[in-house]
Amino acid sequence: MAPSFDFPQSLRALEEDGEDNRLYARNPIDIASLRPSQLEEFVKGISFDLSDKELFCIEEQDVFDRVYSLVRGYNGLPATCKVNLVESLRSNLSVLLPNVDSLSRASQGQDDATPVLDRVASHRNALKIYTYFLFTVVLNEEVNITSTNNMKVTASTRKKHPKNSWNWEPQRGRILNLIANSLEIKLALLFGPTGLEENYISFIAKNAFALFENATVLKDSDTKDALCRIIGACATKYQYMAQSCASIMHLVHKYDFVVTHIADAVAGAEKKYADGSLANSLVRDIGRTNPKDYIKDTVGAENVGRLLVELSDRLPKLMSVNIGLLVPHFGGESYKIRNALVGVLGKLVAKAFKDVEGEVNSKSVRLRTKQAMLEILLERCRDVSAYTRSRVLQIWAELCEEHCVSIGLWNELAEVAAGRLEDKSAMVRKSALNLLIMMLQHNPFGPQLRIASFEATLQQYKKKLKELEPDTPSESDMNRLPSFSNTSGNTEVDDVTAGLTKVQQDSLPDSCLPQMEEDLVQKDGCVPDVGNLEQTRALVASLEAGLRFSKCISTTIPTLAQLMASSSATDVENTINLLMRCRQFQIDASEACLHKMLPLVFSQDKSIYEAVENAFITIYIKKNPVEAAKNLINLAIESNIGDLAALEFIVGALVSKGNISNAAISALWDFFCFNISGTTAIQSCGALSILCMAAKSSSAVLSSHLQDIIDIGFGRWAKIEPLLARTACVALQRLSEDDRKKLLSSNGSRAFGILESLITGFWLPENIWYAAADKAIAAIYTIHPTPETFAANLVKKSLRSVFDCSGGEELHNEIGSGSAGILTTVQVERLGRYLFVVSHVAMNQLLYIESCLRKVQKQKVGKEKMNYDFQHANGAMPADTSKEIGINAELGLTASEDAILDTLSDKAEKEIVCGGSTEKNLIGHCAPFLSKLCRNFSLMQKYPELQVSAMLALCRFMIIDACFCDTNLQLLFTVVESAPSEIVRSNCTICLGDLAVRFPNLLEPWTENMYSRLQDPSVSVRKNAVLVLSHLILNDMMKVKGYINEMAIRLEDEDERISNLAKLFFNELSKKGSNPIYNLLPDILGKLSNQNLKRESFCNIMQFLIGSIKKDKQMESLVEKLCNRFSGVTDIRQWEYISYCLSQLAFTEKGMKKLMESFKTYEHVLSEDSVMDHFKSIINKGKKFAKPELKLCIEEFEDKLNKFHLEKKEQEVTARNAQIHQQKIDSMEDFVVTRNAGEANMESDNDEDGEVIDPCTEGMIKSVNETSKSRCVESEEHSVASSELTESEPDDTEIQSPNVILRGASKAGSEKSNMKDKKSHVSASSRRNIRSKQR
Repeated sequence: MAPSFDFPQSLRALEEDGEDNRLYARNPIDIASLRPSQLEEFVKGISFDLSDKELFCIEEQDVFDRVYSLVRGYNGLPATCKVNLVESLRSNLSVLLPNVDSLSRASQGQDDATPVLDRVASHRNALKIYTYFLFTVVLNEEVNITSTNNMKVTASTRKKHPKNSWNWEPQRGRILNLIANSLEIKLALLFGPTGLEENYISFIAKNAFALFENATVLKDSDTKDALCRIIGACATKYQYMAQSCASIMHLVHKYDFVVTHIADAVAGAEKKYADGSLANSLVRDIGRTNPKDYIKDTVGAENVGRLLVELSDRLPKLMSVNIGLLVPHFGGESYKIRNALVGVLGKLVAKAFKDVEGEVNSKSVRLRTKQAMLEILLERCRDVSAYTRSRVLQIWAELCEEHCVSIGLWNELAEVAAGRLEDKSAMVRKSALNLLIMMLQHNPFGPQLRIASFEATLQQYKKKLKELEPDTPSESDMNRLPSFSNTSGNTEVDDVTAGLTKVQQDSLPDSCLPQMEEDLVQKDGCVPDVGNLEQTRALVASLEAGLRFSKCISTTIPTLAQLMASSSATDVENTINLLMRCRQFQIDASEACLHKMLPLVFSQDKSIYEAVENAFITIYIKKNPVEAAKNLINLAIESNIGDLAALEFIVGALVSKGNISNAAISALWDFFCFNISGTTAIQSCGALSILCMAAKSSSAVLSSHLQDIIDIGFGRWAKIEPLLARTACVALQRLSEDDRKKLLSSNGSRAFGILESLITGFWLPENIWYAAADKAIAAIYTIHPTPETFAANLVKKSLRSVFDCSGGEELHNEIGSGSAGILTTVQVERLGRYLFVVSHVAMNQLLYIESCLRKVQKQKVGKEKMNYDFQHANGAMPADTSKEIGINAELGLTASEDAILDTLSDKAEKEIVCGGSTEKNLIGHCAPFLSKLCRNFSLMQKYPELQVSAMLALCRFMIIDACFCDTNLQLLFTVVESAPSEIVRSNCTICLGDLAVRFPNLLEPWTENMYSRLQDPSVSVRKNAVLVLSHLILNDMMKVKGYINEMAIRLEDEDERISNLAKLFFNELSKKGSNPIYNLLPDILGKLSNQNLKRESFCNIMQFLIGSIKKDKQMESLVEKLCNRFSGVTDIRQWEYISYCLSQLAFTEKGMKKLMESFKTYEHVLSEDSVMDHFKSIINKGKKFAKPELKLCIEEFEDKLNKFHLEKKEQEVTARNAQIHQQKIDSMEDFVVTRNAGEANMESDNDEDGEVIDPCTEGMIKSVNETSKSRCVESEEHSVASSELTESEPDDTEIQSPNVILRGASKAGSEKSNMKDKKSHVSASSRRNIRSKQR
């Protein structure tokens, strides 16, 4: 019988001769000394012996030595030799394993036990030897591969090598699976009832875990499965539990890629052996870990959490039993562990309670356990960590998708999700939005959730319920809801409730939604009978729950409207998706809220634009052409000016991309031409408006219906819908060049005649005429070949409609004299129209001159480019030509041509209003008249409508001409400040912005007056002022001067829109350069401190402005700047404000050091409690991020602050008490002086008649002095008692600090000098009285 084989500590240990009878390598052979041919023969010999002899031949000393020698020198073997060796060992082991069963059967049939014991020992030895050598080969090969992969690639290794025939991966998988099989067979006969040897199991387990550390090995599925089986068998079958758990936890903490594979191994062991002890041990180990350990080991915490979630997914029932061990970790500080635990609870709720079989008691226990888990999940929605809040909302979304949320919890969950929409973290808001989307998609209440429908149905069924229980007092049906909802372990909706849900929400198209009424409510108001009393109660409870859910979603609409203005792109995208889902389920107000997404098409964030575009296409375009056209028309009718601009942008983009089809364009023309029955004039106008938007991207849209635009746009329908004429004018402006020529040749005179009648006629209402005339004049300048001549006739005709030539002079003189008798109501209206026409013609003439200049410049550039291309195409440029160009460049002739163009353009612009020096043109005659008219304030107050037109015309003239602007600038600012009409003030404010762009030097001295418009009492004026100043500052047309504090005050404007505009301005300003707000902040602070602002408003403003400063260097510099401001300030209120601003800064280590270094600048302000509170908050902030060294400094600084605070407090109280005491002494001395003066007068009177001495006088004086002393003492006692920090000795004498520094030292000094004078006066008078009495 061969010696026993024991697993060595290392391969080389097999060469050591042990004292006990064990198998070892007696005569190992040095493989490296053999030649290749010899080595090949040597390997072949071993392979032949292993295959030809018995399986136990490996025990023979000679075979064992040779195999050992090959395994020891394995890395030096060629590929063929490796294949032969590995195949021989593996095939022998694969044959050996089935022999174990045959050995057990043979042992039962034989009487003699000795041969059987020998065979068992041989089998055991062979199994251990084959396993050891094969596992060693695997380890050696993996080490060799790893070292090869880690070698640096050199030039030699980049050369092509012959392909190695050795394919290791399949071999590795087969070997490890064979070893796993060896562990799964019955080995009790080989190793006895005590089980496998300790070193056998430890060798296999230790090396299996070592292979688990190699990510490449785990990518092979066969290898990974074999390793999982080995670990499962060692830990579960052979009770190698503690060591396995320790190794698993080590792997999990160190390598993130092993988590899923470890979970597979644990789950596989539980399934194969029906024993969850490995999983239980792991959960116990995790549960026993101190939660504080996971704070430092963040990677380990994340991996452990993932392992728990994976185990919950694979072994839900087993984990549900052990969940109590993990719940205490919810109180730990590691949010990653809490994230994992909520994931575990989600998996358990979804999977651990699916089967409903079993006893009633166990079923109720499981339901209670599930309910407790759901309550924990609800509670975790308010976790302190945003990551955990976000994760738990994601878990709830998964549970809703899997129909694991009962109706009883549905509304509570919806309310929690709605509340999380206002969370400060963007990721939580995203998860809340996705949860609400999922809840709508999988709601158990029906395909439409209109509140009115639910209320109507609920009313009917409540009546039905009352009929069924006439004698039973009514109860709240919602109280019965929990029992109704928890009747099923799967928490599915009851059959009665299922009657409400006739369409699956998962794939519910918009066309399937019921339009007006629920199917349950019949036309006659009756409802179908659903069954008995209990079923009716259940249905009523379900309807009430559905109504509550619908109301909950409806209440989120205002919040969703705010989220669409969020700076976070994910907020906007998910909000739009939720609103689309709300619209699909007919949630109230969702359609109106979706309209608010239109302005988002101007967003610079591509993802937001794409979200808006996709939503727009889904809602309005993905229909049949007629329906799409109708949707667009309704949008155009209902939209305001801002939405129309956004609609124009997105319609143009969709037309260029082809999303709006030609069929939809044809349908729009049908609506415009009234070809569709039931079309109204408003719809026709809306259709033409959409077509004008489309024409901006594709000018061919309008070419086929030119005649219809003239006939319908300016025909009888324009009198029914006046805006139709204005829209037709816009359509004429959008015509292409070819269409304009076509219109002029075929219908030009008629078109211009219509436009002239629109401008000079009175067939349009007053409120529509101005907008229509605006577009009509613009259309004339766009399509007319000589617009200036046609416009001149318009001005003359409009002038004649007001007055003839003599009447005009008379009116001019009347206005100059201040009389308004000549003006009648008709004249005022016509005069206003005339002023509008003449000013608008002047403005369009300016634009026309600029367009002509651009055309000439464009033609010049095109001509130069053509010449250049022609010369290059025909070869080199002639020498004379190039020489001529060079001479022209030197002489500046090319530049002079541009200068001539500019001069002509300036001259043409000046001639619009002022004309030449000797004579004035048509519009120039109106300018002085207009100026006089606007200066007649009494006339303007009498006719406010005329003032609107006159000031608008004056502003346009000022924009055109610099001289006219300079002359009337004082008038403009007078009107903008004092005009009673807010329309006039708003127009003038907008005009100031245009003037600042056109004539910045003229407006620069009036900057303060422009900022003063921010204080206007009118909301519209303030809003326009914010918009104008924002535009000027952000586009560098106006410098940010010392009046920016006025804009900062608008952050707290009572109007929310103005406040939002101011916030937008400062946000954009902070993005410019190095953030100008950083430089402006101290000045803003100083000016706001001196203004009469509420404390709350000041704090909100400064908090917002400081929040826009992100750079650490700027924050650190602000610390120093703000500390220095304490030095020159004596007002306590300003101390509080400066310290508040300091507390709002984001402190860094350098910032804290600067604060400590600047202590001398603010030590005198520490006596105030409010200031001290702000410094305490700064210290608390610093402690959170400080390192140990800095934390120690901060604590010392805190002690220093507290010490100075108490000292200053004591000094202040002492000084105050001394001042009060001194005031009381002064008052008493004044009383004594007055008394003595009175007595002196009485004595002088007595001296005239004779000297009379009153015996009571002396006693009276004495009593008065004693009284004054007692009062002084009482006042001292009172002052001491009134202060908390003043100490008094037993004899009631005050203890005062000798180093008291009073802020009013000069005042106290003057009071002391006065006291000395009074005392000397008192002593002199008293001496005189005494002498007189002695006489």
